[in-house]
Formats: sequence, C-alpha cells, structure tokens
Amino acid sequence: MYPFVRLAWQLWRHRNDPPLALDGVHVSHHRCLPWDLDGFGEMNNGRVLTLFDLGRFTSARRFGLGAAMRRHRWGLAVAGSSVRYRRRILPMARIEMRTRLAGTDHRFFYILQEMWIGGECAAQALLRTAVTERGRSIPSARVLEALGRTEPPPPLPAWVEAWIAADAQRPWPPLP
Repeated sequence: MYPFVRLAWQLWRHRNDPPLALDGVHVSHHRCLPWDLDGFGEMNNGRVLTLFDLGRFTSARRFGLGAAMRRHRWGLAVAGSSVRYRRRILPMARIEMRTRLAGTDHRFFYILQEMWIGGECAAQALLRTAVTERGRSIPSARVLEALGRTEPPPPLPAWVEAWIAADAQRPWPPLP
C-alpha cells in the first residue's frame, strides 16, 4: 500500500520550508519501518523507490510546482530511472534523503535522489520525470515559465547525458 500517511507527514513537516532554488537540495528524514522490509530483513528495493516519491513530492512543492499543478491541472510522471543500491537499509535505520534537480532537457526534468545512513550513501536514483497535461509531457521551458523561474536550471552532468544517450539506444516498444 502506498504510504499516504508518510506523504502527508512529509508535506506537513516541510510546509514552512523556504522555496527551493533550482540548484538547491531538499533534505528530509525517514525511518525504515517494519512494513518496509523484505524477506531478508532489509528495506525492500521497491519501497526505496516509493520513499523517493516522498522526497520528490515535497521538493516539487518547494520549487513551486504544487501550486502550478493545481492552477493548470497538470500531473507528474516518471519516464525512466536508474537506481544503485549500495548498502543494506536495516529496520529502524534513520535515513537522510537528499533530492535535487540534476538538470533539464527540452522535455524532461532529471532528479537525483540519495538515501544516506550514518554518513554513507545507501541508495541513489536518477529519475527522468515529466510534468504532464492531458497525458502528454509539457516542455520544460513552459513549466519553468509557469513557475516564474528566470534562473537557468543546473547543467546536466556528463554522466547524466551519457545515461540519456544510452537509454535512447534501447528499443521501444520492447522486442517480442
């Protein structure tokens, strides 16, 4: 089940945080709860992705996207991701999540998220995300304009550009 209560808590907890610059980092804190565990007694890899949702929703609101979404009746979509799992997340571990905009291209926003435990990165995700209207992605420039953002987004790191290029080589739709 989706952690709606945790999402509500995160939105409430960060309701008075200052707006986030396009190159800013949103930091939130979480716990690995018993219902987050898999059969090996560690956080389930799918739950890691679900908890990353909480960081994206909260940071999106701090960017001003929440108000723009309501005003324009926009939605959000994840169009691709790459995740590294490097350290087990054990029960009751205190997790510091960091969420930031890695950059944009003409169509997508690339979000970088990390889970840190005791000074070590346990998981990192790169997500290709889109703002949508009537089921179609909206150009990034239009979204930034609606947010009243005049500062340029961070430039895409070379490794993110390489990931974009590599992912473009994958056949779609998948071959039978």
